[in-house]
Amino acid sequence: MTGAELGRDTVLVSCAISAGVHGALAPEHFGESTAAGVGFVASTAALAAVVVAMTLRPASVLALAGAATVLGGLLVAYALATTTGVPLFHPEPEPVDGLAIATKIIEAIGVAAAVAVLAERTRRTRPIPLFLTSMIALFSAMVTLAVTTSHTGHTHGHETHHEHHDE
Repeated sequence: MTGAELGRDTVLVSCAISAGVHGALAPEHFGESTAAGVGFVASTAALAAVVVAMTLRPASVLALAGAATVLGGLLVAYALATTTGVPLFHPEPEPVDGLAIATKIIEAIGVAAAVAVLAERTRRTRPIPLFLTSMIALFSAMVTLAVTTSHTGHTHGHETHHEHHDE
């Protein structure tokens, strides 16, 4: 595997993970506002489009530049969302959380890899199969749902059971 192939694979995996996380969090953000939910769906769609484009045309400079742009845009959007808010989408600053930070680190790695590959401009490639990147996105979504569901404080009826015994 060449450095360019590893770089492209890193970009693909970064985009797939980010797509899974954004897709899994879209319903929660629709609960905050329609605009925020639409932003997460649009992010998921853009990331998925980049993954498909890079898989079908691994030597495409345009697809690689698109990946760097989408991932970089998500990094900037999160920085704004946590500091000043994002007008229309999330006007008030949101708190920083661990899942978001982990996702942003993965996206930053993807941007760095895209920039490195673009700088190298190597044409020989071997893409990760689209099925594998789809599985990565699905796994990321499942992990995100598991993590966010466990932090919502659901007790699954245990409080009622304890309250019953205290009477």
